[in-house]
Amino acid sequence: MVESTLTAIGRVSKKAVIGAIKGTGEKAQAIMETTADVVKVTITGVGDHTAAIQKEVGEIVSGAIEGATEVGGDLFMTIKSMVYGIVKAGSEVGADVAKTAVAATEGAIKAAAKAGTDISKATKEAVTGAIEAGDEIGTHASKAVRAALTTSIKGAKDFIKPPADK
Repeated sequence: MVESTLTAIGRVSKKAVIGAIKGTGEKAQAIMETTADVVKVTITGVGDHTAAIQKEVGEIVSGAIEGATEVGGDLFMTIKSMVYGIVKAGSEVGADVAKTAVAATEGAIKAAAKAGTDISKATKEAVTGAIEAGDEIGTHASKAVRAALTTSIKGAKDFIKPPADK
């Protein structure tokens, strides 16, 4: 077995996702909530929430993907759910939603590459999770997330569709 190089926050994220995958039939929802909780706990007491999320998101995502891989969870569902949870949590604590979406998507793609999985599919799921979170947050967030992902994530524009009319 390969020795984990995760930091403390990555290990917490990994254990939380393993628990979510093993403990419930609603895996996507559990992973979204677990990831959001890890983000919120990580940045409690920090002045600049956007910078804090950008700094820690890579470890949160790496831990979650390592956990999903370890227990045979659906890696792509984990990526989508985790990115969604991170973007929603960022919004709830007042972080810049577009920057949070980019950081979460980049982190997911890097962690997926490290896990040796299909990068195109990982990109699609990460982008989809960020967009769905942005759409739920509101019109401004929806547009900001789409614009940020289009300009910052290679290949993202291939998976971005206009927001549905409400």
